[in-house]
Amino acid sequence: MESSDQKAAAAVSNISSHGAVKLPLSEKLGYSFTDMAGNLLYVTITSYILYFYTDVFQISVAGAGLILLVARVVDAISAPVWGSIVDHTHTKWGQSRPFFLWLAIPFAIATFLAFTAPNLHGTSKLIYAGVTYILAAGIIYTGIQTPITAILPSLTSDPTERISANTWRMAGGSIGAFITSSFALPLVAFFGKGNDKVGFMWVTAIFGVIGVLMLFFAFSHLKERTVAVTKSLPFKDSLKATVGNKPWFILVISFVIYWIAQSDRNGIAVYYAKYNLGNEQLTSIFNGVGILGLFATICIPLIVKVTNKTTTMLIGLAVGAFGQMMVAFVGNNFALVITAWIIGTLGASVACAMPFAMLADTVDFGEWKTGIRASGFLTAVGSAFCIQLGSGFGSFIPSKIMAAAGFVANKSQSAASLASIHFCFVWLPVIIYAIVAAIMLLYFKYERNEPVVKADLDKRHALAEQAAQEN
Repeated sequence: MESSDQKAAAAVSNISSHGAVKLPLSEKLGYSFTDMAGNLLYVTITSYILYFYTDVFQISVAGAGLILLVARVVDAISAPVWGSIVDHTHTKWGQSRPFFLWLAIPFAIATFLAFTAPNLHGTSKLIYAGVTYILAAGIIYTGIQTPITAILPSLTSDPTERISANTWRMAGGSIGAFITSSFALPLVAFFGKGNDKVGFMWVTAIFGVIGVLMLFFAFSHLKERTVAVTKSLPFKDSLKATVGNKPWFILVISFVIYWIAQSDRNGIAVYYAKYNLGNEQLTSIFNGVGILGLFATICIPLIVKVTNKTTTMLIGLAVGAFGQMMVAFVGNNFALVITAWIIGTLGASVACAMPFAMLADTVDFGEWKTGIRASGFLTAVGSAFCIQLGSGFGSFIPSKIMAAAGFVANKSQSAASLASIHFCFVWLPVIIYAIVAAIMLLYFKYERNEPVVKADLDKRHALAEQAAQEN
C-alpha cells in the first residue's frame, strides 16, 4: 500500500514526464513558421511603412510619425485584451493554437490594405493610413503574436526544450525578416516598374499568401500539453498574476525600451541608405545581411548553457552597442558600414530573442507567487504590448528628431537633416541598449531561484492531481 507521500512523489514524476517532453522536429519547425510568417509581414510594415507614408503616399514625416505613435499606443492597449482572450479560450485545439487558423487570412488582407495608396487627400488620407495600420500592425498582428509567445509554456515544461523551441522560433523570425529586408524593395521595383504604389501592393499580396500557408502549417503541427488552468480566468485574476511578479516587470520594462531601438534601427535604415549613403537600393543589402543574426540565435542554447539567460542577453546588448558605435567611425565606406552593421545585428538578435524565452519562466513565477497561471495575459503584455508600445516610440522619436532638423522627403538634405538621420541610426540604439542592460542586472537573483520555483510547482501540480483522483 502506497503512502500519501509516495503517491505524491509518483504524481510529481508523472507531471514532470508528461509536461517536460522532447519536442519533435516537425513541431519545432511549425513553431519557427509562426514567427517566420509574422515577420514576413510585420517587418515589412516596421521597415517600410514610414518610408511608404512619406515617399509614396505623400504624408509629411511629422504626420506619419504621429500616426505610428497613436496607432501603437492603441495597439499596446489591445495586447492585454488579447492575452485575456487567450486565457478565456478553450477549444479542442487548445488555448493558443486556434488563433493561427483564425487570424492568418485577416492578417494578410490587412497588411495588403496598409500598403495600398488610394487617391485620398487631407484628413481622409490620414484616417485611412491610421485605420489600416492599426488593423495590420496592431490589432490583428497582436492577436497572432500573443498566442505565439503564450503557447511556449504549454508546449513543454522542460527549460532546455523551451530554449530550443524559442531558438527555432527566433531562427524562423530571422529568416522571415531576411526575406522581406532583402527582397521587398527589389520586388517593389520589379513589379511596380517605376510605380511604387503598384509594387508594394504586389509584394504584400505575395508575402501574405506565403504567411497564411506557414500559419496553417503551424496550426496543424503544434500541440499544447502543459495547460494548468482548465477554466477561464477572469480578467481581474489575470491582473493578480502580476502582483509581486518582479521578474515579469523587469522584462516588460526592458523589452519596451529595447523595442524603441529595434524599431528605430529598422525604420531608419532606408533613410540612411538613401540620403546618407546616397543609394536607396543599398537598403536591401543593408537589411539582407540581417540573416546572419540567425547564426547568433542558433548559438543561444550554448551560450545559456555556459553562462545563464540574463548574461546571454547582456552579451547581446554589449555586442549590439559595439557594432552600432563602429558605424559612427567608418564614414561612408559601405563595406565597413555593412561589417559594423553585421556585428550590431548579431548582438541585437541575441538580445531580442532572450525575453521571449524568459517570459515563460515569469509565467511559472507568477503561478508560484500567486497561485494563478495567466500564460496568455502575462506573455501578451510581455511580448505584444512591449513590441507595439516600443515600436511606436521607435517610429515617433526619430520622426520628431528628423522633422526638427528640417527633413523633407525626396529632397537634398541639409547637414542638420543628415546629422539627425545619423544620430537616429547610430547613437540612439546605443543609448537604449545601455539603459536596457542596466535594468536587466536586476534579473539575476530571480533567475537563480528558478529551480526552486519549478520544483515547488511540480509538487503543487502533483498534489492537486492526486486530490482530484481521490475525489
